[in-house]
Formats: sequence, structure tokens, C-alpha cells
Amino acid sequence: MSEPDSVVVGGGIVGASIAFGLARTGERVVLLDEGDVAFRASRGNFALVWVQSKGLGLPPYAAWTQRSAGEWHELARILQDETGIDVAHSQPGGFTLCLSQKEVDARLAKLEQFHNLPGVAHFPYEILDHDEVKKRLPEIGSKVVGAVYSPLDGHANPLLLMRALHSYLATKGGEYRPAHAVHTIDRQTDGFRLRGTWGELRTAKLILAAGLGNVHLAPMVGLEAPVKPSRGQLIVTEKTAPFLHNPMVTIRQTNEGGVLIGDSKEEAGFENVTGTGVLSVMAQRAIDMFPRLRHLNVVRTWSALRVMSPDGFPIYDQTSSGPPAFVTSCHSGVTLAGVHAMTLGPALSKSARLPEVLAAFSPKRFHVPAHQ
Repeated sequence: MSEPDSVVVGGGIVGASIAFGLARTGERVVLLDEGDVAFRASRGNFALVWVQSKGLGLPPYAAWTQRSAGEWHELARILQDETGIDVAHSQPGGFTLCLSQKEVDARLAKLEQFHNLPGVAHFPYEILDHDEVKKRLPEIGSKVVGAVYSPLDGHANPLLLMRALHSYLATKGGEYRPAHAVHTIDRQTDGFRLRGTWGELRTAKLILAAGLGNVHLAPMVGLEAPVKPSRGQLIVTEKTAPFLHNPMVTIRQTNEGGVLIGDSKEEAGFENVTGTGVLSVMAQRAIDMFPRLRHLNVVRTWSALRVMSPDGFPIYDQTSSGPPAFVTSCHSGVTLAGVHAMTLGPALSKSARLPEVLAAFSPKRFHVPAHQ
């Protein structure tokens, strides 16, 4: 390939989704990936396409996630048609199960607070008591007091999604280059020069989607990405007969039959390990929710590092002059794959500017005094 139109740094789901959108418009795209030595959230995540309760503290995030949930259907269809890969996307609606009335009250208070904010893109939800949850999820245990349900929530298979996005890029003439960690970026008058142990590459347009790596890459082009790791631990059981069609915020049955259990949040720096203390708490809560899980063997546990901004919301930014560079950092790469592929990627191709709806996600929000 001659000099590409765009280079995307970061071969995970965020970078690959944006590369999808760029390639779909006809751009020549190179996707650079550090490889499996990276702290790859894309291969360690829970794979929810989750809308429920997102946006408290930053209302535009609610609209952005709802838009993505809607665009996921077209993304999954295109990937199936173009690559033959079914990414196992479905949107049956999701539940947040509560094991005490205190949990129900806390969840309800947050939802009411959220829906009372001005300019919020409201989403449909129901507060269910134990009996109503039992009608919809017959396998729940007696300790489940109630739940919140939203029909907008769904899930997918993240490994198949990664494979499909990379395959799609290849069908459009793009290149996926693993083992291509970027060490330096030189911003020049007509573009950028990227260097690594593999050599160098020039491009007129640059998109940084390197997760935690954006911290040191973004300043090289005059941008910032103040993100840090947040560890999450997960459990996966042996395969079992289908019993859980709907995803939960902490439990879901994959299309392959195993049950994923997770959602821990730990400030552990870059220590990417598991511990029986956290895993045992997660396992006990899961058994309280679905007693049948006590009979399943655990076949694997792992941990992964989320990409978290100071307020937990995504970061989108762009250079104000000269050759265009962009930075994208978020911890909901699967949820946002729909808008990254179907909205953001094409926008960066056609106008080389971020869509106006993303103005609220600028890192400049972290420089505003708290009293404002």
C-alpha cells in the first residue's frame, strides 16, 4: 500500500470499529496494533451493548449510547453479509438484579435523578418486584428482591466482533498490522510520521484509539487523554444448556453456552491479575441470583484493564489546525461499536472533523473549576 489516507493506532474494538467506518467510505486505512502484549480490554470485556442508566453526570452520553444501540443492528448485518461472520448480537433487553431492597431503592433513586436532568435522552425502563422478575426469568433465586429492566440493552461476542471487523477491513483493501507498537509520532506540515521498531509510516490523517496507550501518544500531536486503568475480574463457567436469554449487568450466558460473571472495579494500577477474594464474592452473588450456577464448574478466570477517564465518560478530541489528528478513549468499546463504525468513522472520512454531538466529550471539561 502507498501512503494511506488514514492510520488508526489501536487494533482493539474501538480502533477497528473506526477503521470500519473509514474503509466503508473508500478510504485506504492502515490499522496498527501493538498485539497481544497489550493490555487489551477488547479480549477481556463483558461484551454488553448497554444503555440502562448510562449518562448520569453527562446527559449527552445517554443519547450517544442509545444511538449506538440502534446502529448496532446495521453493523452486525453488514459484518454478516460482507465477512460471513455472525457476531452473535442480540437486543432482548437487559436486567439489573438486586439482592436487597436497599439495592432497589438506590437504583431507582439514580434513575429518577437521571430522568429529571434537563436535556436527557430518556430511555424506557421498568422497576420489577420479585414476582414479576420470576415470570420473566424463571431461574432466579429467592434472594432476588427486584430488578430494573430496559428493552434497549443487548450483548454480542467480542472475539467474533474483533475477527469480523479485521476481516471487513481486509475486504475493503485496508491493512491490519499486528506487532506494530508506535513509539514516536512527528507532526509535520502535511501529515504525520509514525515510528516503531518495525520502521516508519506516514499519513495525512491520524486517529489514536490505543486505549491506555493514548496517555503518552496523544501529547505527541498536541492532544490529551487523561485515562487510567480500572481492573475488572471475570469468571466463565463450563458450557451449559441455554437458560438465560437476557443479559444482566453482572451475568450473561454467551452464544456458546458458557456463563460470564463479572463487573468488579478495582484501582490496582497496571496489575493485571486475579484474586480469589474478589472472585468468590462475585461467584456467591451470581449463585444467589441463579442457584443453578452452583452446579457448574469454573473453567477460566481472568482480569482486564478498563480505560477510565477521571469522570468515567469517553474522551473525544481533535487538533484545531494543521493536519487532522483525533483521539478516542472509552471503556465501553463494545457498546459504542455501533456509533464508532456507522457514525464516527464516516464523519472523520468525509469532513475530517468530529461530529458536533461529541463536543461535550472534550477533555477540556477536566480543566473547568468544580464550582462551575
